Amino acid sequence: MIKVQEISIDPSTRRAWRAGKEITLSRKEFDLVHALITRAGEVVTRDELMREVWHTSFWTSSKTIDVHLGWVRRKLGDDSRRPHLITTIRGKGLRFEKSSPAA
Repeated sequence: MIKVQEISIDPSTRRAWRAGKEITLSRKEFDLVHALITRAGEVVTRDELMREVWHTSFWTSSKTIDVHLGWVRRKLGDDSRRPHLITTIRGKGLRFEKSSPAA
């Protein structure tokens, strides 16, 4: 079980929870959350995400990650305008925050 902020995931069962309530994630959504949460506090590049989540070294679409990220943020309750879970680091990648900015 991996827990960061109010998000918990169980890689063995591919289940996720927010504040104790189960969240239904698609396979790719779970893979995206897993790739980010296992390296919480670190910037994960878009190239790394394409390799780890989509198992490709080329970009099928520049919006692939953004679309999935939007779905994940909604399901996790992370406001894209003021994110507290997953932060976009412009020109570098994405970071799953270890703690909320208010903390």
